[in-house]
Amino acid sequence: MDRVNMSIAILPMSAEYNWNPSTVGLIQSSFFWGYLLTQIAGGIWADTVGGKQVLGFGVVWWSVATALTPIAAKLGLPFLLVARAFMGIGEGVAMPAMNNILSKWVPVSERSRSLALVYSGMYLGSVTGLAFSPFLIHQFGWPSVFYSFGSLGTVWFSVWLSKAHSSPLEDPELRPEEKKLITTNCSSKEPVKTIPWRLILSKPPVWALIVSHFCHNWGTFILLTWMPTYYNQVLKFNLTESGLFCVLPWLIMAISANVGGWIADTLVSKGVSVTRVRKIMQTIGFLGPAFFLTQLSHVNSPVMAVLCMTCSQGTDAFSQSGLYSNHQDIAPRYSGILLGLSNTAGVLAGVFGTAATGYILQHGSWDDVFKVSVVLYLVGTVVFNLFSTGEKVLE
Repeated sequence: MDRVNMSIAILPMSAEYNWNPSTVGLIQSSFFWGYLLTQIAGGIWADTVGGKQVLGFGVVWWSVATALTPIAAKLGLPFLLVARAFMGIGEGVAMPAMNNILSKWVPVSERSRSLALVYSGMYLGSVTGLAFSPFLIHQFGWPSVFYSFGSLGTVWFSVWLSKAHSSPLEDPELRPEEKKLITTNCSSKEPVKTIPWRLILSKPPVWALIVSHFCHNWGTFILLTWMPTYYNQVLKFNLTESGLFCVLPWLIMAISANVGGWIADTLVSKGVSVTRVRKIMQTIGFLGPAFFLTQLSHVNSPVMAVLCMTCSQGTDAFSQSGLYSNHQDIAPRYSGILLGLSNTAGVLAGVFGTAATGYILQHGSWDDVFKVSVVLYLVGTVVFNLFSTGEKVLE
């Protein structure tokens, strides 16, 4: 919720402060500057200290930054850019910390489903943020979005402190038989003391993850950040309609991620190799969006355009059971660090993609924007199928 509110609020904000598309692109990408800084750091920190503390810190940090956004905007553009970057710093540790917690709590046979379920919180948060933002803006003005969403973090934090534990061994309320089940079937036990960087970076499957993550996020982040603008400018929807139509792809993603997770875990339990399952899921996650984005230039009604966007995002969500589950397959002990590494590449795609889109739109068309995404999806498909594996490559 805290991440998508800006993509709606930016429309009234840019009208109030007279920002041009390049400035809007700069503001949208400033979040990623901070987000980039803490990916690997968050992974190292989660794998050594434990995910509970890291995630708790992250949420408090980015909630404060969200609440301070309107004040920063009034002070001036440099302050706003810093506030957005600070928000990114907090959010950067979240995914590595979540990956670390899941690798300790969830047995291999439930991996795809658990990951899809946790990540669908992101999609439903996007839905909630995009649905409520226009309403709040019309009723109370755009600053209200940042104040209300930011304050929700404190509520979450109080529950998290009392209920969450970094690993099953630390949970006093867990039944002994459940604890035994989890610890015998989970691969990552003791916290990491030293990190074998050279070994990690010498493995082709690690690089397959890094490259695929870049290719995947380029398309995803462009849709995340620029979709309301596309609906507004190309399809001529107003602010509320843009928000509502943006909700649709995220809802479908939340559903299809869980469907994909269920399919993947079922295949694994039926004896299909983890490697094959990951490759099948990720190929759908790449070729699906590539196909539907190529269709966008041929459709002539807004309904069909929204349908294409929705199908693109829906097939994209199968990546949760491909690329995103693969970190825990190949290196369960270093899953936080590995996610930090590949997500750094993913975030770079976000930074370049979001900024490049602003540039392409000033000199070209939306078709050019989608063409770049399609090419990267195809590259990702080839790399992931050639070099990835579902087997453990790092002890």
